[in-house]
Amino acid sequence: MSITQSPSPEELVTWFNDVSAGTLVERMEIEFVEATLERVVARMPVAGNTQPYGLLHGGASVVLAETVGSMCAAMHAGSDHIVVGLDINATHHKATREGWVTGVATPLSIGRSASMIEIVISNEAGERVCTSRLTCLVRDKVPGQGSA
Repeated sequence: MSITQSPSPEELVTWFNDVSAGTLVERMEIEFVEATLERVVARMPVAGNTQPYGLLHGGASVVLAETVGSMCAAMHAGSDHIVVGLDINATHHKATREGWVTGVATPLSIGRSASMIEIVISNEAGERVCTSRLTCLVRDKVPGQGSA
């Protein structure tokens, strides 16, 4: 599917989940649940993504943040471009031991060569677990280079 075909939000969610097969996204059991130009939402189980104390690993939160943020930037860049993470930061606010966390990515600044995305990760109670900001480099797609 090409993003330029104006797919429905449901088709985008299916496509994002399909292109994640065999990647770190699948290994961490991240599932996309919503995709619009205003926001991209995905969720991830805490189980299997913890550090030795049983808390959600901060690095897992960053993987979720970069995943939803990159897809948000990619939607805005269009199918003739690729986006790659250039810089990410994360502030961890609250520990989480169980259930699922949800990452919501919203664009802060969309440019021709770079995009900045804010990601808020919350637990099932709606409490903020992590806030992240991702800067993506936008590049022209080289023919034959990946499907995402």
